[in-house]
Amino acid sequence: MSGMDSSDAPIVPIGSGGDSSSNPAENVAVQRTWRKASSLSSIPAALCDQAEHFLSTAGFDRAPWIAAIFAGGILSWFALATSAQWTIAIGAALLLAIFGAAVFRGAETRVLLRQSTIILGLVFAAGIATIWIRSEFVGAEPIERPTVERIQGYVLEREDQPARDRIRLVLAIRDVEQGESRKIRVNVPLDQVQPNISEGSVLRMRVRMMPPASPMLPGAYDFARTAWFQGLSATGSVIGEIEIIEHAAETSDAGAIARLQRWLSQHVSERVEGSAGTIAAAFASGDRGGIAEADDNAMRDAGLTHLLSISGLHVSAVIAAAYIVVLKLLALFPAIALRVRLPVMAASFGAIAGIGYTLLTGAEVPTVRSCVAAMLVLVALAMGRDALSLRMVAVAAIFVMLLWPESVAGPSFQMSFSAVLAIVALHTSTPVRSFLAPREESWIRHGGRRVFMLFVTGLVIEIALMPIVLFHFHRAGLYGALANVAAIPLVTFISMPLIALALLLDLFGLGAPAWWLVQASLDLLLGIAHWTSAQPGSVKLMPQMTQATIALFVVGALWLALWNSRARLLGFVPAAIATAMLLATPIPDVLIGRDGRHVGVTIEGERLLSLRDSRSSYARDNLLELASVASDPIPMANWPNARCSTEFCLLELDRGGRQWTLLMARNRDLIEERSLAAACDRADIVVADRYLPRSCNPKWLKADKGYLDTNGGISINLVDQTITTVASGQGDHGWWRGAQD
Repeated sequence: MSGMDSSDAPIVPIGSGGDSSSNPAENVAVQRTWRKASSLSSIPAALCDQAEHFLSTAGFDRAPWIAAIFAGGILSWFALATSAQWTIAIGAALLLAIFGAAVFRGAETRVLLRQSTIILGLVFAAGIATIWIRSEFVGAEPIERPTVERIQGYVLEREDQPARDRIRLVLAIRDVEQGESRKIRVNVPLDQVQPNISEGSVLRMRVRMMPPASPMLPGAYDFARTAWFQGLSATGSVIGEIEIIEHAAETSDAGAIARLQRWLSQHVSERVEGSAGTIAAAFASGDRGGIAEADDNAMRDAGLTHLLSISGLHVSAVIAAAYIVVLKLLALFPAIALRVRLPVMAASFGAIAGIGYTLLTGAEVPTVRSCVAAMLVLVALAMGRDALSLRMVAVAAIFVMLLWPESVAGPSFQMSFSAVLAIVALHTSTPVRSFLAPREESWIRHGGRRVFMLFVTGLVIEIALMPIVLFHFHRAGLYGALANVAAIPLVTFISMPLIALALLLDLFGLGAPAWWLVQASLDLLLGIAHWTSAQPGSVKLMPQMTQATIALFVVGALWLALWNSRARLLGFVPAAIATAMLLATPIPDVLIGRDGRHVGVTIEGERLLSLRDSRSSYARDNLLELASVASDPIPMANWPNARCSTEFCLLELDRGGRQWTLLMARNRDLIEERSLAAACDRADIVVADRYLPRSCNPKWLKADKGYLDTNGGISINLVDQTITTVASGQGDHGWWRGAQD
């Protein structure tokens, strides 16, 4: 053995040791283990390959998804509660981008997946950062508490609201204590309005001021958030007379467009009578202040409110009219037609008309969005490109979000872009293109297909908007698609062109016949609205949906709209889940307003008991909408099962297999503490608009002023024994002051 050459030694497999290598069973086990590990490691690779294949075959277009992800980052900032969470979200998004760049580096077969991961992380982080920076720069700290002050301020804006017998002034005033300027908004009764109060005036007045109001109930309108981004630190009303310290110069540029807007609104209203005149003024100048509440509600319940807000329909009509008129007029002159590209000239005049109309009507976010989108369409027409595309919508959305990122959380932005996205996605789909393709047929069949497509478009828009409308307003018109089939062509092709023609003829004193036709067309529009809204079941009320529900609706809608292959149909899955969640959303049993004065209790038969018969339509409407009740509330003192004295109401409810006792204060009259403590001991829930003594200890909840000042309004589900507060959805955002008080 000692003489053996090393080459004659038996070969031992690398990694085997001792005698164990001689055991065949163990060798097989080792091979199976490595095979299993290899199989497991191939799973991520297979998933990546499938994702890359999906992106390459499903019609992946970066621009629309960039806009959607950017909006998602902005909305995440609103949904997350603290600055630590915002920072973590930005960090996680950046890590995702770094991960995509590192893992898929050099992988030529996964280029789309690499780009998508990087874009997702960077754009999402940019969305959070953009709205955070915007909030820090423009946010205005609200005043600490209600106060009465004598102020002197410079008029920044004036908004006429004759339907409410008032005007609104936005003033810049000097805070002497803090040594800085702040912006407030005050209401002035019409009988105190002087004709020479306008933008640029300096006024002195006594004002009752309050901090911008937080939501009355969970899910209600958050004016405090709106005021924060508008730079308003207080709102209020004038007490006594207004003294004009300095008149606005007539030649001053300050408010020149606003003065022109008011003049145009008054001019139109003088020539068209009644409610039709207020609608005509809104179309011509964007001034909705004269529209009566009954007409506004009828338009809302008929699904026609979008016609009153100057947005895509109106801007498109103005630009299209200018484009077509200029194009046809220039074509009449061969010397011009042979030397100039007529589409370019027509697009230039259309752009001027669109920008002018946008500025004249107040340059609100929907109008600016529509104007930007229309400019892109004009550029596409001038270049001979396809004007109807999702990229056009994406560019317009990104433009608006960069300037006003806070608008993403508001209904105006969401409804506007949802409607446009639905229209573009529908009309660029293969089945619709095939259905509308030119063919040899009679004019009746041709017109019938167009009318049918108009109805389908209206129906798709209503379906797309309904979740958003229900989330923000808790009510939706069910017959909007039918009403829009008649109303949209009426406004686009008859009313608005007639208004433009009448204004033109007024230059020569010949506008009366055109104004008569305007009157008739808008009377017909209001007739459609009132008739539709009066039909049984025309309005659907729903309780406040959760953020998870609306998020699923949005994800499903975006998935349906932004893919081109059959994979888009998967968007119906989250939409169906969201629909089931919405239908299963419980109606709250008790609603308590932020001040403790307004309390609503739902009872059998879809009715609502109200603690106080308030004259405030705002409080009443909030209680009714969030309780999904259409009929007027019943005063609790008139309910046979309630026992009410001058100080308190006692109500017993059967919910969730047990009996609940509610004790609610009707006023601030003080009663003997021992009696109050005894009553509190027998009650499950006690509600009061004042501080209650420590001796008041109900069995479950004491919602007095101290509790409500910290948590805001609350919604109670007695079956699940859950309490939802306004504060739970506010976090550390600057406009919420409840937790600091």
